[in-house]
Amino acid sequence: MKRRLGLLVATSVVAATACVTALAGSQLAPGVSSRAITIGGTFPLSGPASSYAPIPVGMKAYFQYRNTVKGTDHKRAIHGRKINWIYYDDGYSPPNTVQQTRKLVEENHVFALFGGLGTEPQTAVEDYLNQKKVPQVFVSTGATEFGNYKLHPWTIGWQPDYVAEGTIYGKYAAANWPTKKIGVIYQNDDYGNDYLNGLRKGLGAKSANIVTTQGFAVTDTSVAQQVAAVRASGADVVAIFATPSPTIRTYATMKALRYKPEQVILNSVSATDTFMKAALANSDAATVDGSISTSYLMDPQNPKYANTPGMKLYRAQMAKYAPQADANNVLFLYGFAKAWDVARALSLAGKNPTRSKLMNVVRHINWTNPFTLPGVKEKTTPSDPFPLSQVKLIRFNASTGLWTEFGQLLNGRGGT
Repeated sequence: MKRRLGLLVATSVVAATACVTALAGSQLAPGVSSRAITIGGTFPLSGPASSYAPIPVGMKAYFQYRNTVKGTDHKRAIHGRKINWIYYDDGYSPPNTVQQTRKLVEENHVFALFGGLGTEPQTAVEDYLNQKKVPQVFVSTGATEFGNYKLHPWTIGWQPDYVAEGTIYGKYAAANWPTKKIGVIYQNDDYGNDYLNGLRKGLGAKSANIVTTQGFAVTDTSVAQQVAAVRASGADVVAIFATPSPTIRTYATMKALRYKPEQVILNSVSATDTFMKAALANSDAATVDGSISTSYLMDPQNPKYANTPGMKLYRAQMAKYAPQADANNVLFLYGFAKAWDVARALSLAGKNPTRSKLMNVVRHINWTNPFTLPGVKEKTTPSDPFPLSQVKLIRFNASTGLWTEFGQLLNGRGGT
């Protein structure tokens, strides 16, 4: 009888323990288990903006590396949980972004979305994610839309906002080319319009120097009409506010039409050594040389950064986890750098992370990313939603195929 009673008590204890364990497990946030944190994002692996496909690959390489590293708690990855990174192709098409985002949330049950790319695609899912209270963090676009924390408290950008960047170009033009006529070729959507608005803001009283603005759709296969109109306007300076493919097409068209403006301004998201080499191949040195843009990340091809701890880490891990990738392409570094911030934010969200804890962390960033230009600091407050805002002006040298920095570090806070 005593033996039967003992077995009954033991069975009851095991059952109770199992119930407590199950209850504890059920209290974990979506996408979080005892062994992993599942996160995701959507990117244009195909379509008109597929040039950005390296970004999630760079992110994956960093996450694979991070999963092998022990933290201060002597546990690997994020408090003993590996990062499970899922990303889907949306082709830079908002309807596809909606479909793939719903899959990530409702089928993959991700904890949060990180780094989703594209102004129009990410705008298409912003309301949905905020209604679901799913973090939409470090969006890969500088559109000011992703700085409206009051309307969308579960959304936050990462890179300098486009209005602020455009303002820098406007101020530079007003100070250095006060009498030059400016023509603008821009992607006619929120992305391009942010840049155009920033340019006007920076020019201030000199905004009348803009003699023509020529918009195009991201799906257009030619910008010949726009380039011809800018040439006809007599513009001395051309500002190109476009994603990489139409940017390269614009340079090629300028060469074909024998149009060589005195200066070219190029928005930062298309200003990589890789894209400029393509521009050179499709136009010529005379058309591309001297183009001006901005940057906040170290250039993998610039030898002066080769021996920095960040660049050494980047190249070593890319060689290990993405050996087929061209590590000289700064978009891989962009993804790697963003993933560093993702891992830090997840770690600071604590041993028992919740979505609200994560958003509190990213609204109070105050750190330095090892892959940004020297002196660049990342900082956010509840009312200042863009972690990166400091940039340097850069100029393209067609003979070396490299961008070189010039001038001082500039603050571009708050295009919102």
